[in-house]
Amino acid sequence: MKGVGLRRHTFMFLVAFLVWSSSIETCIARKSKHWRQRRHAASVSLYKKKTKDHGHGHHNYHNGGTKTKPPPYKTTPPSPKVKAPPSPKPKVKVPSIPPPQKGYGNGQQSKVFDVLHFGAKGDGKADDTKAFQAAWAAACKVEASTVVVPAKFIFLVGPISFSGPYCQANIVFQLDGTIIAPTDSKPWGKGILQWLEFTKLKGITVQGKGIIDGRGSGWWLEAPYEDPYDGERKLIIPLNNTVQERPPMPVRNELSGKMPSIKPTALRFYGSFNVTVTGITIQNSPQCHLKFDNCIGVVVHDMSVSSPGDSPNTDGIHLQNSKDVLIHGTTLACGDDCVSIQTGCSNVYIHNVNCGPGHGISIGSLGKDNTKACVSNITVRDIMMHNTMNGVRIKTWQGGSGNVQGVLFSNIQVSEVQLPIVIDQFYCDKRTCKNQTAAVALSGITYEKIRGTYTVKPVHLACSDSLPCIGVTLSAIQLKPMQERYHLYDPFCWQSYGELTTPTVPPIACLQIGKPPNNRVQSNYDVC
Repeated sequence: MKGVGLRRHTFMFLVAFLVWSSSIETCIARKSKHWRQRRHAASVSLYKKKTKDHGHGHHNYHNGGTKTKPPPYKTTPPSPKVKAPPSPKPKVKVPSIPPPQKGYGNGQQSKVFDVLHFGAKGDGKADDTKAFQAAWAAACKVEASTVVVPAKFIFLVGPISFSGPYCQANIVFQLDGTIIAPTDSKPWGKGILQWLEFTKLKGITVQGKGIIDGRGSGWWLEAPYEDPYDGERKLIIPLNNTVQERPPMPVRNELSGKMPSIKPTALRFYGSFNVTVTGITIQNSPQCHLKFDNCIGVVVHDMSVSSPGDSPNTDGIHLQNSKDVLIHGTTLACGDDCVSIQTGCSNVYIHNVNCGPGHGISIGSLGKDNTKACVSNITVRDIMMHNTMNGVRIKTWQGGSGNVQGVLFSNIQVSEVQLPIVIDQFYCDKRTCKNQTAAVALSGITYEKIRGTYTVKPVHLACSDSLPCIGVTLSAIQLKPMQERYHLYDPFCWQSYGELTTPTVPPIACLQIGKPPNNRVQSNYDVC
């Protein structure tokens, strides 16, 4: 009985222990559940507050609360119906950057427009004109944009106008490749005055290490005897006493088919403000290489022009109706004037320029066909000239009107130049010209520090009979003859009045000191 009692007590103890253990687990489980609910409620409350601060409004995050799986503890728990704010992304996908020789990419938000991305082939055979037009049209809409013509490509481009006036300001035309002109007559039609033209723009820059090649040799040969020639050629008499009216033309080797009689300028700027051209090379233009017409604020520096010395009428830089012009650090080799300054120009400063071959730096010709010409405040200094026809020159036609005043030619180094100092008021670019009494008035013309060698005549000052040149100043002139193929002549002056401020070599005794005895008062006909 005692053993039975002991077993009964042991059994009852085990039952009691099991019941007590079960109640403890239930209590712990309930406590754990309530803790999780409080924790989850706190997390949701924090998330609601944060999303409200970000302006997302109020949402039902739980779909009934108890059916939603409690998330792990985080500051901003994810929700199946509310996405976290996305990270910022660009609105336009930018293409990967291609190799440098293929440009720099483009896009709606880009400021760089590579012609290759607009369909240009750059193989020198396919016509890339439309691709250039498309690239410009895109760049035109974006201020301070850049049109890229990449290096190591050759682009065949026909006549094209990169035009405003509705383009944005400060566009850069980055030319590092080569642009070549068509060599057949079809793209030129009956004749076009310019090949590449920038018109009515503000803050346009053409820069780079590229080349503009007009491939003009065929144009030079097509109708050479129809073209005007330099009137100073009549002053140059070879030793055999035969006057060569026309220089030999280059051998024709490029163009096919008869080209129009109107020859295009390679690169022209018209009606534009704040124009810059730098770094590039322009070569073999059919006619003038670089022209500025009706422009204000022009800077040309560290660029070059290259054409044969016998290429007709291929002026290097031509200025017309343009003001506030600076040209420096350039090398100009061509078949006509290295720089030509026409009517309507004022405040022009040219310095540190290498000129030759060519016809020197000229003001004019002015007053052709009885027109009025006005030129003022021109400075040309620190120039090197080699193997040119003229040095520094002013040329006007009989019958013109207007005036040229305030001109300084200073520190001009000449080497084997035929006519270093020239004023010619009887200019004529054909066989004969009609004698007329009216003339463009010249005053305040200074030549100083003109030094070097000449091969024909050191000074030629031929002024109008009815309107003599006044205020012509010669200072520190040192010019020595170099016998080559031509007769040498002494200095020549006609109706030229002014002063010699220093002795000159050779002596220039023909300049008349002071003013003409019958100095005509300037009339409205002469005033600009």
